[in-house]
Amino acid sequence: MKILITGAAGFIASHVADAFIKAGHEVVIVDNFRTGYPHNLNPQAKFYELDICDPRLEDVFAIEQPDIVDHHAAQISVPLSVEDPLTDAEINVKGLINILQCCVQHKVKKVIYISSGGAMYGEATEYPTSETYSPKPLSVYAINKMVGEDYLYFYHHTYGLDYTVLRYANVYGPRQVSHGEAGVVSIFVEKLLAGETPTLNAYPDEPDGMIRDYVFVKDVVSANLLALQKGSTEAFNIGTCIETSTRTLYLEICKQLHLQIEPKHADARKGDLHRSLLRIDKARGILGWKPQYSLSEGISEVIEYFKHRS
Repeated sequence: MKILITGAAGFIASHVADAFIKAGHEVVIVDNFRTGYPHNLNPQAKFYELDICDPRLEDVFAIEQPDIVDHHAAQISVPLSVEDPLTDAEINVKGLINILQCCVQHKVKKVIYISSGGAMYGEATEYPTSETYSPKPLSVYAINKMVGEDYLYFYHHTYGLDYTVLRYANVYGPRQVSHGEAGVVSIFVEKLLAGETPTLNAYPDEPDGMIRDYVFVKDVVSANLLALQKGSTEAFNIGTCIETSTRTLYLEICKQLHLQIEPKHADARKGDLHRSLLRIDKARGILGWKPQYSLSEGISEVIEYFKHRS
């Protein structure tokens, strides 16, 4: 199949592109390098440097005629979405609509849409949280991810466009940058390797930090591979259903680096949830997916990545 992937110069989607190519698919990448990097691009993929909001995206679809679109490109910063909601909507809503219009016009068979189980449910009263829980988003980023799912339902109902939604937990792994809106794993690892003291963000009454569901990028990749053929018109949580506090995460990284350094402490950021944990029974049952990597195994690969990169 020919698969067009948006955002595949970035962290997660570049791994997805590699896996699709390894599986024998033809891959086309669209990325504007807003948060991605040329060195992440797979040389076997055809690349277009283009913003997903650009009307010229239709030309790419006309030339390439993809069978499937895997849509990872997004504004991913929760704090930035709160501070600048218009920019978030421009990318995460208008950009998606531009893609969906192209899909309809050029008869794309399916869209794999990357949503956010780690943000969309808000401070969920159902814990761990299943896909049937009614989202209560507490950031503009989360609101727009939820809106994206509604657009998919509309385009399916109106035009017959098939789709599968993957609601990621907190993804970490090699290639995740340690600046900007980065994952805490990469931030902790790179700072500790550089001899710096990381900062642990926490609410005053929760000094160990927030509770999160950390899922390794290679497990996320396997969910994308399965979604090529399965999960029509369904949404799936992609996590581990294992809760980890920020401090527990930090101590595991220190343990693997043979360090004993107390982190600095700072307040939680705007939009930070107190806790997030995803139930993954549906992905197991329908996609046949389950996570294969433990937190310890995933962190080990991240450490090796940063050691070899420096």
